[in-house]
Amino acid sequence: MFYWFLKRVLVGPLVRLLFRPWARGVDNVPDSGPVILAANHLSFMDSVFVPLALRRPVVYLAKDEYFRRPGVRGALTRRFFEMTGQLPMDRAGGAGSEASLGLGEDVLESGSVLGIYPEGTRSPDGRLHRGHTGVARLALATGAPVVPVAVVGTDRLRPAGARLPRLRRVGTVFGEPLRLGGPDPAAAADRFALRRATDRVMDEIMRLSGQEYTGVYAAPRARLLAAAPGAFDSSGNSDTPKSLSRGSVHRLR
Repeated sequence: MFYWFLKRVLVGPLVRLLFRPWARGVDNVPDSGPVILAANHLSFMDSVFVPLALRRPVVYLAKDEYFRRPGVRGALTRRFFEMTGQLPMDRAGGAGSEASLGLGEDVLESGSVLGIYPEGTRSPDGRLHRGHTGVARLALATGAPVVPVAVVGTDRLRPAGARLPRLRRVGTVFGEPLRLGGPDPAAAADRFALRRATDRVMDEIMRLSGQEYTGVYAAPRARLLAAAPGAFDSSGNSDTPKSLSRGSVHRLR
């Protein structure tokens, strides 16, 4: 109930008014049944624009730091994420990450839409980084199709040093569903099969977004840039990817 209140009454209309978001390929998302939305990650606002384009609610695996912050602000943040159906994702690996992926499997087994960012964190430089294999593990374990998603322009809503977001159009592109196989427990435990499937997903996201692909993980890259700011070329992607030079684009209503 709270999810729909935010989308249709409190947040959705305001976001549509301010940012005039557009979407392409919405019909590629099945109307029913389990599906994984695997998107690039440029801004915390990505989790607003992707669900806004769809008729179905989206449950996200959100980083678990949001659920562990101390104090009153932390409690309010945790409650907000819980009320909007978001799940904590332990990114440290090991048993914690396995448990988080188990929660994702439960969402898919219930026939719902699960959103995930294979890069694991926001891109520190506007490029597309190597995907973690959790998306492939979920797909191979459940047999759910993966819809690659490209979010365009959210990295420019709040540039470094800006206090307030800039009012500019933001787009979302949904690619055709990828059938990675499954349910196949053996493949879901095979690291080579997981890497091949994950790379296939990332290739599609790259094609849709027009981003440069780095082949390295985003988190180490972010730490490197933070340690030596200005030492690397950090130019971002363009507002309109090459894949959108043709085809129908419609404004969200």
